[in-house]
Amino acid sequence: LSLSPEAFSLTSEKTFIVYSYKYQHDDGRVSYPLCFIFSSPVGCKPEQQMMYAGSKNKLVQTAELTKVFEIRNTEDLTEEWLREKLGFFH
Repeated sequence: LSLSPEAFSLTSEKTFIVYSYKYQHDDGRVSYPLCFIFSSPVGCKPEQQMMYAGSKNKLVQTAELTKVFEIRNTEDLTEEWLREKLGFFH
């Protein structure tokens, strides 16, 4: 199954996304970073925010995820956004 980052923009709920992305480097190399994206839409209840934040930290630590991003509006989750975020690591 191959999904683009935009496929995840349909949800308005808090969401944990673990996504393996095909990243084409400027020098022609290809890597597949495992990205953890936490979607926490504006307007969520503070209690839910705290619960998800605690769970997020435990999951990231247990799975040893290093590419961790948070997004407030899933409509902003595009391939361009993800490439920009991953560019920081390369």
